[in-house]
Amino acid sequence: MGSSAQNEQGGLGRRDLIKRSAAIGVIAVPTMSFLSACASGDSGGDDKVEKGKKSAENPLAVNEKAQLEFVLFDGGFGKEYAEDANKIYEKKFSGAPKVKFLPTQKIQSTLSPRFNGGTPPDLIDNSGAEQMDMGVLVGKKQLADLRPLLDAPSVDDPNKKVRDTLRPGIVEMGQFDGDEVWILYYAYTVYGVWYSQKALDSLDAEYPKTWDEMLEVCKKAKKKDMAGWTYAGKHPYYLPFSLYPMIGKRGGRQVLDAIDNLEPNAWKHPAVKECFEAYYELYKKGYILKGTAGLDHIQSQTAWTEGKALFIPNGSWVENEAAKTMPADFNLAVSAPTGIDSSDKMPFGTMWASGGEPFIVPKQAKNAEGGMEMLRIMLSEESSKNFTGKVKSLSALNGGTDGLDLTPGLKSGVAALKLAGDNVVNPRLQDWYVQLQKEQIGTAALGLMMSGKLTPTETIKKIQDFADATAKDDSIKHYKHQ
Repeated sequence: MGSSAQNEQGGLGRRDLIKRSAAIGVIAVPTMSFLSACASGDSGGDDKVEKGKKSAENPLAVNEKAQLEFVLFDGGFGKEYAEDANKIYEKKFSGAPKVKFLPTQKIQSTLSPRFNGGTPPDLIDNSGAEQMDMGVLVGKKQLADLRPLLDAPSVDDPNKKVRDTLRPGIVEMGQFDGDEVWILYYAYTVYGVWYSQKALDSLDAEYPKTWDEMLEVCKKAKKKDMAGWTYAGKHPYYLPFSLYPMIGKRGGRQVLDAIDNLEPNAWKHPAVKECFEAYYELYKKGYILKGTAGLDHIQSQTAWTEGKALFIPNGSWVENEAAKTMPADFNLAVSAPTGIDSSDKMPFGTMWASGGEPFIVPKQAKNAEGGMEMLRIMLSEESSKNFTGKVKSLSALNGGTDGLDLTPGLKSGVAALKLAGDNVVNPRLQDWYVQLQKEQIGTAALGLMMSGKLTPTETIKKIQDFADATAKDDSIKHYKHQ
């Protein structure tokens, strides 16, 4: 969810900027109604509000009397951090009506008719199980270029542009095939294998670095009536959070780039097969929690926090999302994926970290300047600290943690990133080709393999066929690493 976001027409390579970025994002699948909406979304938009007066206090020229409409994905991060930012915005623009704020988990079904009618809201947190397809939105020119926001002075230091306050890779991840920036990834989090350090200690075990060691730890867990693994069986696209970086560790980041580029036979690389066979062995040896295939993300996380399973592939939103069921002494930890053996191309510690929780401003928004101003407020130190303190995740602001007492999971994530150093990979399938990643690779392939309905060889063939079909589909905009 490689390291740059450029298409086949060219563009600057950005690996050195992005490879150290870290964040969260739960991705989902667009429906045909949304695809149709994007195709016809150029209608409407004639009733945009007039710009306000540009000033040092109002660098984006927000209309001070215009209402702002903000739709937020109400998921693992909740809505309180956004509500707090709304209050700051409302105080600043006290002559305008209160922010029209809608937290929802139904992003696509709620907003598809709005895009179709040319009347989208001004700011959207496009995340969750109904996330709208970013590639489609960009390809159909439905988004506003966020460079005015990035080039505006930051809230905390007027002498510093917003773009210069962001963590490495955030700006570049919002680009697809040019200099325009279409997405602002607000969270900055880590994907990997999550576990209870207390549970691992109870097995008198350390986190496994090789797959033989992983199987030994799972064997110890099984003897204590604890499964080695569980995962979101109803949403098996969570599996790549640890599986993709494992593939990169085994075969090198170029294997992941080839997969992202939809190159012929990319999925047939030996590293893919070895990693698939390793995960399949978890099923064959009975190390996956029984019933996992029927669990959603919340149910699998609950089983895990209850001690029924040791490991779970996830993103760092899990600390907040699973907080209600997580024991006080759980001692949450995250690690980079276990490798195959010492012959892996990349060292232990190689992990997936990238920008997540994508915020967008629709091109047809009535008050696009207001949407960008809300993001400018959210990228202040005050809002960033509020976000980190309340949802247990870093924000895109480079800093903003001074004086905060970091939680166990957050501390562990920071330590994991330090261990990874430059060995951070950033697969792009989940934002370049959402349907391929989620419905096809996840549900129709990996999910079946992990429940024993497909062998690794059959799974690879099926995924390669899906990738080839996507590559040949002229209706899909294609992107490539440079």
